[in-house]
Amino acid sequence: MQLVVLGLNHRTAPVEVRECFSFSEEKIRAAYKRLPEYDDIRECVILSTCNRTEMYAVVEEADDALPVMQEFLDHMAPGVLAETSYDYLFYFQEEECIRHLFRVSASLDSLVLGEGQILSQVKTAYAMARTAGTTSTVLNTLFNRAIAVGKKIRTTTRIAYSAVSVSYAAVELAKKILGNLSAANVLVLGAGEMSELTAKHLVASGVKTVFVSNRNYDRAAALADKFRGVAVPFENFMQSAVEADIIITSTGAPHYIIHAWDVAHLMPKRQGRPILFIDIAVPRDIEPEVGAIAGASLYNIDDLEAVVESNMRGREQEAVEAEKLIDEEMAGIIERFRYLSYQPTLVRLTDKAERIRQREIKRAMAKLPGITADERKIFENMSRMIVRKLLRDPIVRLNEAAGTDKEHHYQDALRKMFKLDIALEMAREQEDYLGEEQNSETKTRHRYARQ
Repeated sequence: MQLVVLGLNHRTAPVEVRECFSFSEEKIRAAYKRLPEYDDIRECVILSTCNRTEMYAVVEEADDALPVMQEFLDHMAPGVLAETSYDYLFYFQEEECIRHLFRVSASLDSLVLGEGQILSQVKTAYAMARTAGTTSTVLNTLFNRAIAVGKKIRTTTRIAYSAVSVSYAAVELAKKILGNLSAANVLVLGAGEMSELTAKHLVASGVKTVFVSNRNYDRAAALADKFRGVAVPFENFMQSAVEADIIITSTGAPHYIIHAWDVAHLMPKRQGRPILFIDIAVPRDIEPEVGAIAGASLYNIDDLEAVVESNMRGREQEAVEAEKLIDEEMAGIIERFRYLSYQPTLVRLTDKAERIRQREIKRAMAKLPGITADERKIFENMSRMIVRKLLRDPIVRLNEAAGTDKEHHYQDALRKMFKLDIALEMAREQEDYLGEEQNSETKTRHRYARQ
């Protein structure tokens, strides 16, 4: 069996192609139900976000599986690749596939380096596949390890510490200057996308009150409602400025809307309390001379973009350390795949079950001398189905535990309950006795081991 991933992402495909492969959870669940129609695909996890759609799979032969997996994706997005290009797809095998998933989980392959959403998206994709029953030993082991690697990199490096968007950088700047924002009142001027993002970050930081003002009062009221804030008529926003600790401006005005003269008259009313102005509008909303007034601090979008660029360089440096951690984890999981420790346990279990089945069939046949070939076949099939169904749950539980801290617990339990260590010795003693039946027995073991 081989491990592969087929997909496309923001590096390989333009947005007009990616959006055709942005599948809903409902569509992915429907696709999983069709998976049994594809014999070459043993296990499967589909990861679909706005920037990537990737199909991780365990297949018999990677080269043979590529057209099968392309057909599977074609069925989910009919005609898209045929009408554009299959060159948008990438196809990684074995170690390259493992490294890719580790980098995705660690957000090293994200559009914004270090962003945190992708790790939860990987967890959700894996949980969906597991619920649908499309994962087993290999992908359970791989995804559990990939999620652990993503968490480790986020906690042991500083790749996710600094703001890399202007709106978030504005809030981080406010925290740096004012400290805890839980007692801060904020006035947001403008009700566009940037204002909404900024308000969202402010509310997440626990500010006391958000005032929203816009030339269109209805839009201000709508944005204020989203964050349980207070809408303020645009002609009165300087009255709210008396109570505000932070004023963030992001309007589309072609001229200044806050002048130095306004702030000079504002400061006496604040009775010495300082105020922070953050102007993220282009053209600027605040007259530059405001920054020279005692008690007033002013930062514009260039100040914030310089912070963002500096933070991005910091994240790139942290990414170097993250890649080293991935190298270490790669060695561990490759070793794990090479010597999956539970496989001997499964082989012993299925070996013992098969020996018992054959012995009991032999005894039963001895008591039925007149049995026909067809009747014997019915007994054989029935006994095989009983064994298979009895072993199915223990095998499934052990497969689910693979790669987790419960794996050894399940292995020990199986060995003790079914006396598998003793069964191994007995199997060796009976090796000569089984003779020619060894070949058929081996095929049976392989079949069960793949379940």
